[in-house]
Amino acid sequence: MKKQVDKSHYRFSRYLHKRRWASIWHQVDEVLQFEPARVLEIGPGAGIFKAVCRPLGVNVETVDVDPELEPDHVCSVLDLPFADASFDVSCAFQMLEHIPFEDSLKAIAELARVASKGVVVSLPDADPAWPQMLTVPGVGKRAFLLRRPFFKPRDHRFNGEHYWEINKRGYGLEHVTSRLVAAAGLDLARTYRVEEFPYHRFFVFARDPSSAWSSQSAGTATEA
Repeated sequence: MKKQVDKSHYRFSRYLHKRRWASIWHQVDEVLQFEPARVLEIGPGAGIFKAVCRPLGVNVETVDVDPELEPDHVCSVLDLPFADASFDVSCAFQMLEHIPFEDSLKAIAELARVASKGVVVSLPDADPAWPQMLTVPGVGKRAFLLRRPFFKPRDHRFNGEHYWEINKRGYGLEHVTSRLVAAAGLDLARTYRVEEFPYHRFFVFARDPSSAWSSQSAGTATEA
């Protein structure tokens, strides 16, 4: 495995826009639901997730094939050098699409192998959707996504970074979800799209599903 982008790709002005910040909030929220002490993150990027978790008392160790990003471990997600259940939670945010789909399934299996409680990943979802907010008196705000009518999946062309994306031709949501669940060998507690950034879809896998249901993410948008 070789790195695809230079370290400058993650500079603040280019990479960390407001919508991505919202996605990072969900990253931290989902992982914290497992009450972990030790977390493994694959593909740390700009290092924001680890930096946020540190003052919250969560030890995050990072893995990447690019030593320039200064990960804690330089290695491949396809062959993690850790014993089974070495971490409470393992996670990979907007990373698995950077390797071929069949390899991403091997990666999910590795993430599940080294995690004693659960796995949290986010992936790009190419189905166009527009976030909307409705305020109901006496009830409060309700977020929902308007999806493009008559959407037809397009073929995916490798752009130097993404090998595949959810809801591109051949990678329908149901197909991808079933393959991920089978590869992880864990229960899927939930999957949803971030209301502020619908391009990011989260998957939360748990050995004990009841341990992953208290997430604040219950306020995420429904799809219409």
